Parts: sequence; C-alpha cells; structure tokens
Amino acid sequence: MTPEPFGARLRHAMDTRGPLCVGIDPHASLLTSWGLNDDIAGLERFTRTTVEALADRVAVLKPQSAFFERFGSRGIAVLEKAVAEARSAGALVLMDAKRGDIGSTMGAYAATYLDKDSPLFSDAVTVSPYLGFGSLRPALDAAAVSGAGVFVLALTSNPEGTEVQRATAADGRSLAQLMLDHMAAENAGAAPLGSVGAVVGATLGDAGVDLAINGPLLAPGIGAQGATPADLPGVFGDAVGNVVPSVSRGVLRHGPDAAGLREAAARFADEVREAVSGS
Repeated sequence: MTPEPFGARLRHAMDTRGPLCVGIDPHASLLTSWGLNDDIAGLERFTRTTVEALADRVAVLKPQSAFFERFGSRGIAVLEKAVAEARSAGALVLMDAKRGDIGSTMGAYAATYLDKDSPLFSDAVTVSPYLGFGSLRPALDAAAVSGAGVFVLALTSNPEGTEVQRATAADGRSLAQLMLDHMAAENAGAAPLGSVGAVVGATLGDAGVDLAINGPLLAPGIGAQGATPADLPGVFGDAVGNVVPSVSRGVLRHGPDAAGLREAAARFADEVREAVSGS
C-alpha cells in the first residue's frame, strides 16, 4: 500500500493538535537547569521526560541530532528510543540533522532517517541544499517512497546565513528564492499540503521572498531567539497558514516538571492559533 504522504499527515496533526513544533535540544546548560548531570543518564532523563510530557499532544517533536551524537553510541540509542516512543504516542518526529552531500553519501543519509527499516526512521528530516538542490534527490526520492517529509534550509534565523542565502543567482533570484522555487516544483499538485518544506526563520521580519511553495514552512526562532507568534503574519504573509513554528528553550526551560512543559507548549500553541486566525 502507498503510505499517506507526510504533507497530509502534518496538515491533520496541525489541525487537530495545533501548529506547533517543540524541539528536543538537550544541551549542557538545559540539563544543568533541570538539575541533571551532563552525562548519558541526564540525557536519558531529559529526553524521556520531554517525550512523555508532550508526544501525545503536540503536532511535531524535533530532536536535534547533534546533542545526542555528542554522547556517542549511547546517545544515539537514547535518540532511537525517543523517536520510536514519540511516534507511538502520535507526534510526528522531525529529525533536525541538516544533512547534505552528494550521490551515495546523500543516499546513506536518506537511508538513515527516511527508510522505514532504520531505527532512526523519522517522519521528516532537515537537509542542507548548499551542494545544489539536485544533490537532495536521494532524500526526496526516499521520502516519497516512505511517506516522509524533507525540510530544506532556505532562510535561516542566524544572521550569518544572509551572506549565502541572500546572494544573487545568475538569473537575478536570491539563492533562497531559487531553492524555494525548486520546492514549489516538488510540491506541485499535492493536496492538502506538499511534503517538501522550507526552513524560514521567524526572526526575519520580512522574508522578502515568495513562500507559496504548497508545503510546510518550519519557523525556528520563536521564544529564546526573540520572535513571538505575533510576528508570524508579518514574516510569512499569505503562507502563514502553512507555518509550523518551532519552539525549544521557550518550552524546555519549564522542565523538569511535566505539567510545566505541557502548559508552556499549550500556551505557545494558543498564541500561534490566535496570530494565524487574526492575520
């Protein structure tokens, strides 16, 4: 049977659970603020608490792979368990890995996150198009087969990104717009939402590009990086209904109390709904 596409599953999750993605970013300072040691036991406790508190209610959970990889194989084992448990509880898992390479290497990355037989299989993964949009083809093809999604970096929330992303291509388009146009072509005809998304920072003020890609728009930068849900209409304009705002520290700082995590996530989700409905 053909799997249900990620875009359709994401649209349903956003409509029923609210359009919010919560990052799982167990960096050392957060572990310390939770009263945990920066070791494998602290990592496991932090991750398990976050998944148990939120996986049954938020649309998307986004583990940042690097914070698990730093602990070696034991950290990857924690990540594998978190992915499985989050998906079992109904959350879509977006692996924030930002992979990008060519040929067989990109194919190996795709097999890691987008092959259903992999212990790290996720509903979607973040990728980097710096080697050209065509270099992402192994991931795009693997995602189509498994019903997964791919989020391509377009306009990121870090200020350094502008030197590349706002640079001008030979035809006069910014490199970000060039990538967005590729994404729109991949999503053509998909309903209710394409499965190839873009990463566009919520801190940009005015994106200054055409975001009508018929796909989801992951918007990091809400909370600790300074953006608020009220900023979303100004950044995303008519495409704001397809935005998946991503919050990490703004929610995670309320741990280790599970109720605190849930209340923070619910508050952000409500603020996003209000901002989107009023746009």
